[in-house]
Amino acid sequence: MTDVSIGLSLLGLVLVLLMLRMPIGITLIGVSFSGLWILKGWKVAWGALALVPYQFSASWVLSSIPMFLLLGYICYHMNLTQGLFRAARLWLSWLPGGLGISAIAGSAGFAAVSGSSIACSATMGRIAVPEMLKARYDPGFAAAIVATAGTIGALIPPSIILIIYGIIAQQSVTRLFLGGLAAGACSVVAYFLLITLRARFNPALAPRLAETVSRSEKLAALRETWPLIVTVVAVFLGIFAGVFTPTEAGATGAFFALMIGVLKGEFTVKRLERAVFETLISTSMLLIIGIGASLLTRFLTLSGSARFLSGLVMSSGVDPTLLMLGIVVIYLVLGMFLEPMGCMLLTLPILLPILKAQGADLILFGIILCKLLEIGMLTPPVGMNVFVVKSVVGDSVRTGEIFRAVTWFILLDLGLLALFWFVPGIVTTLPRLLG
Repeated sequence: MTDVSIGLSLLGLVLVLLMLRMPIGITLIGVSFSGLWILKGWKVAWGALALVPYQFSASWVLSSIPMFLLLGYICYHMNLTQGLFRAARLWLSWLPGGLGISAIAGSAGFAAVSGSSIACSATMGRIAVPEMLKARYDPGFAAAIVATAGTIGALIPPSIILIIYGIIAQQSVTRLFLGGLAAGACSVVAYFLLITLRARFNPALAPRLAETVSRSEKLAALRETWPLIVTVVAVFLGIFAGVFTPTEAGATGAFFALMIGVLKGEFTVKRLERAVFETLISTSMLLIIGIGASLLTRFLTLSGSARFLSGLVMSSGVDPTLLMLGIVVIYLVLGMFLEPMGCMLLTLPILLPILKAQGADLILFGIILCKLLEIGMLTPPVGMNVFVVKSVVGDSVRTGEIFRAVTWFILLDLGLLALFWFVPGIVTTLPRLLG
């Protein structure tokens, strides 16, 4: 067998092992190590296993991940984000589908401190779905709103997916954050419009609330959330203005979140321990998968597989739009079976050489990739956000009802993908001006 044949064969083995539910980090490391051993001998394989983990983990930008994770877990365990939904509810409930819109707005606020889709869905599922069910919302529609709202956490800074993508694609994390901010704002507005239109044309889905809220109640709700909002705004203005590195920004945000928890009487040693422990677990998991992806990149490069696939695409003269359509289909299929981070790290070693050869804008692609991974959080049979919301709300709604209701949001997200591709300035203007 040629080196390219070995590379492609072992790449197929990776897919088979993943379909057999092998852990993705172990799969990538094991197959890449075996491939290097077959191609170059055991000394090269062991040398790569000794060198690559350090090369990947020693990245300074990578150190921002545990800081932002800690920020999110502190806010989650110390209940600092619950006021976001209440404030949004008091200000927006008069709109058609007002509670659903409030869930989207609250999730956008939570996304700005967590960077995690699952954390967003779990938090808003506990807070927003019971409120919507009490207001006689359709159960499937209510749960679908929260499942979709959770995906905003993968796009709005501090997106962990964008940080990892920036490191692997060697792109500025700050510019990716700015592009994600623009795309996230577009997504939020689009979700608002969809919920409003569906509630207006089918009031049974989301009955209007018959309640009067005083101005003093609205202002009191805002006062409850302002310390956290000011912290988040200050942290990200610091990043975009060049005052903080992403790592310093995450650490600063985590410190101020901890101080807010102390001042609000939510701090306990046990809650802090849980936040730190979950940060360590999540960081370790991401590092193992990232190391596996780096080893796979080295193996594909040495085998010539990456160059072969890139040359194959270039020689076929595929139109960039047709290539992107193929990439969309690949991610939609993989998103049905793989979790987002693993899906991204499995495919980037193959796709990045192709995209670089075509001269693609890797900032734009990073945002489109993040959006595609969001859609994968909603599509059956895996649809992680759907199952997170289902686990939170229990038997009050069936899983099938959520998947049916979430189809509207998946179609909307596909429309947003097309918009970003054909009007790239929506995503790229902020990074070009401020990045």
